Amino acid sequence: MNDAPRRRLLDRLGGTPSLLAEGCVIVGDVETPGALMCGASVRGFGRIGGELSLAPAARWEGDIVAHRAAIAGHIDGSITVSDRLEIAATAVIRGRVAARSIAMARGATIDGEITVTGDEPLVEFEEKRHGG
Repeated sequence: MNDAPRRRLLDRLGGTPSLLAEGCVIVGDVETPGALMCGASVRGFGRIGGELSLAPAARWEGDIVAHRAAIAGHIDGSITVSDRLEIAATAVIRGRVAARSIAMARGATIDGEITVTGDEPLVEFEEKRHGG
């Protein structure tokens, strides 16, 4: 068996994710026990039991709680992640950010407090991939 870390989001999901496609507008709370891939505009609270993938075109207005997250879009609200949070260079977060471990690309915008709840420091990196 291969124990190498799975780097691509779809490799890590382990099941069928919920999908909110670009162009959709959701008003209300969003809750899913598994992963969520979001390119939509959402206004409401989010509780994601698996990994949240927020695409560059996505906009989320409201607080989010997730197990893991990869953020490339905009969040107006707090995001609390129990495991790993990856923040892309295209991300804009206006609110509190908390996660066990955080990796943030140079160029990302965070307007709020950042809290790392685990033992590792915040990791900054240069994003090498473009367009997703």
